[in-house]
Amino acid sequence: MGQPSELAFFAGLAKAGSLSAAAREQDVTPAAISKRLAQMEKRLGVRLLNRTTRRIGLTAEGEVYLEHARRLLAEIEDLDQLISSSHVAPRGTLRVNAPLGFGRTYIAPAISDFAKRYPQMEVQLHLTDRPMNLGDEGFDIGIRFGEIPDTRLMARKIADNRRLVCAAPSYLKAHGMPITPHDLTQHQCIVLRQNDSAYGIWRFVKGKKTETVKVRGALSSNDGEVTLTWGLAGQGILQRAEWDLAKYLRSGRLVLLLEDYALPPADIFAVFPERLNMSAKVRAFLDFLVAHFEGKLLRARGGTSSW
Repeated sequence: MGQPSELAFFAGLAKAGSLSAAAREQDVTPAAISKRLAQMEKRLGVRLLNRTTRRIGLTAEGEVYLEHARRLLAEIEDLDQLISSSHVAPRGTLRVNAPLGFGRTYIAPAISDFAKRYPQMEVQLHLTDRPMNLGDEGFDIGIRFGEIPDTRLMARKIADNRRLVCAAPSYLKAHGMPITPHDLTQHQCIVLRQNDSAYGIWRFVKGKKTETVKVRGALSSNDGEVTLTWGLAGQGILQRAEWDLAKYLRSGRLVLLLEDYALPPADIFAVFPERLNMSAKVRAFLDFLVAHFEGKLLRARGGTSSW
């Protein structure tokens, strides 16, 4: 593998998509770019790029070289941050992956505040309907709920998050209120189908006793915001996280049910590769998220409407 400058040159060339574009970005002539690439290929003994007059394409060897070049460059950046973290503010690019609804409503505003505090940093937020592989996709941090199945990742809890069962007053007036989890089998329940997990299975704990209920209903969706909208419209009983329900429970638009029973928590975690454990940019963002969400949760449980 070449020197860091050579790795950065090739990564930049691949990103530019053509010799002329790379030349403009590096403020040199296309001939200089072509000559340096030829020297790399001669040293390695393989062809890295296929050239045409307007664009370039990676060969199989070029794809392998680029993949490892990007990984090594990221590790070099992490090392620089680790060594200098005690002396300078965090810098560089931070790539964050988060669930669609929660990311849009809560992580995006948090990143906006974070960017004001650390204007020298660049933050890229990628929202998906299911968790992505951080290592394969090049993310620094992922936001996850509940248990973390990937033991290769480190995790830090950034907020408590209870799961609650509730319904609109209009639904309860028409259908009555469940007293025990088993009563849910006689009700219309709004089912969330998400992350390939068994849907419609709700687990309740009271003391040392666990009760599992298979709920059913006419409405189901893979989007939590949709199920919440249906619940507010009186279409049935729903299970959602405290973060999503708090303001509606306070206002009375939803009524909390089965308060004597607990459901598996959906605590909010930030996960990251072990190699980034001491990265200044990751540590700064994690510390910021913990403080940010702690303040919001205290306000929410204290009865204010600022979420």
